[in-house]
Amino acid sequence: MAKVRLVDVAQLASVSKSTVSQYLNGRFDYMSKETQIRIRAAIKELDYVPNPIARNLKADKTKTIGVIVRDITGFDTSRTIRGVDDFCKNNDYNALIYNTDFDPETEAKSLEALYQMRVDGIIIASSGKNNQLIAQYIKKGLPIVHFQLEHDGSEKNLILSDYRQAAFDATEYLINLGHKRICFMTQDFKNVKSRNERYLGYVTALEKHNISLEPELIQYWQRETGFEQSPKSMLESTAAPTAFFTQHLAITTELLTHLNQENIGIPDDVSLIGFDDIPMAEFFKVPVTVIKQEPYIIGKEAAKLLLENINDKDRHSQKIMISCSITQRQSCSALKSD
Repeated sequence: MAKVRLVDVAQLASVSKSTVSQYLNGRFDYMSKETQIRIRAAIKELDYVPNPIARNLKADKTKTIGVIVRDITGFDTSRTIRGVDDFCKNNDYNALIYNTDFDPETEAKSLEALYQMRVDGIIIASSGKNNQLIAQYIKKGLPIVHFQLEHDGSEKNLILSDYRQAAFDATEYLINLGHKRICFMTQDFKNVKSRNERYLGYVTALEKHNISLEPELIQYWQRETGFEQSPKSMLESTAAPTAFFTQHLAITTELLTHLNQENIGIPDDVSLIGFDDIPMAEFFKVPVTVIKQEPYIIGKEAAKLLLENINDKDRHSQKIMISCSITQRQSCSALKSD
C-alpha cells in the first residue's frame, strides 16, 4: 500500500501544499471554512497520517526528546524510563528511547541519529567514552542531561543518587552488626567518579569506626570475565571477609549464584548487602538487604531538568543528588562471637 503524502492531500482538496501544512498546524486565520472542509475530507478519504516530527522540522521545537540508556531491560533503568516518559506526557512531549548495550560506538550513533531527528534535548546514561562528542552537541545548542553515572566531572547537568552517603550508610550498617572485615565488590572505579564516590563512602565509614582499610578486601568484577578472585577462595582464606558489599545488581546476582553453587549460606556463613533492589527479592529463600535507589524519581527529575534547559538555554548547570535508603531483609545478621 503506497504511503499517502502531503501533496496527495493537496491535490485532492485542490489547494497548495502550504495550505494543507497550515491546516495541520492549526493556522486558519486566512483560510475559508470551505477550504478547511475540503482539506478535512481529503485527509479522511486518503487516511492521511502526518508525521509529527517532520511537521515540526522547521519549527523551533519538535516536542520530542531522546533517551539513551545502556540496557533498557535493567530493573532500575526501566523504571527511570517510566519516570521520564510520565513527565514528558504530562508536558506534551514525546520520548524516543535508544539502547546501546554498553557499546560506545552505538552510543555515538544514537547521539547522531537523535541530533539529525532534531530532538529538543537528550537524556543519557553515558559510557564516558563520548564526552567530547557530547560536548560538541551541547556547543551546537542541544541540551543534554546525564543520569546514573558521572565519569570525569565534565558533565554539566546531571541527576545522580547520593552514592557516597549510601555507601557510607551501608558500610556503617554492617559495622553496627559487628562486621569489620567487609569485602567491597566493585567494577573498576579509578576513572568513574560515581563509582569512586561509593568507594569513598565505604572508606569514610571504616575510618569513622577506626577500622583499617585492607586492600585485599577490595575485589573487582568485570561484566565480561566476572570476579577477579572467586568468592569461595576468599571465604577459605585466613583473613576471610564476614560480609560482602556489592556495588551493582549484576555483581549481586553473580555472587548469589556462586554462593549457591558452593552451598555457602547467607547470612549464616557470610552477610550480604547490595546496591540496587532485586526484582521479586521477597520470594528469595533469603531476601537480600539492599541500598534502594529512586530510579522513577531520577527519571522525572532528569526530564524536568532537560525541559527547563530546553525552555531556557541560559540556565546555570545543575547537579542534583537523590537520596537512597536501606531496605533491610534477611541477608545480614549480627556477627557471631568466636
